[in-house]
Amino acid sequence: MDAAERLARTRFFTVGAVRLVGAVTIALAVAVSLGKVAGVPAVVGYVLLALGALEMVLLPQVLVARWKSQPPE
Repeated sequence: MDAAERLARTRFFTVGAVRLVGAVTIALAVAVSLGKVAGVPAVVGYVLLALGALEMVLLPQVLVARWKSQPPE
């Protein structure tokens, strides 16, 4: 496996990990907003839901666009 393949594989798994963390954030947000987590107000759940959605949808696109604009090392 050459350096370009290794870089592509790393970027692929990074995008997948970012999406997975976004999904986990959304799951936590749903639990908080439904009152399943004691001592945390529902407003925190709604904020987490928005952040998780942005992280899952927007952040991978930003990463891919940034990587496309840079020449490979």
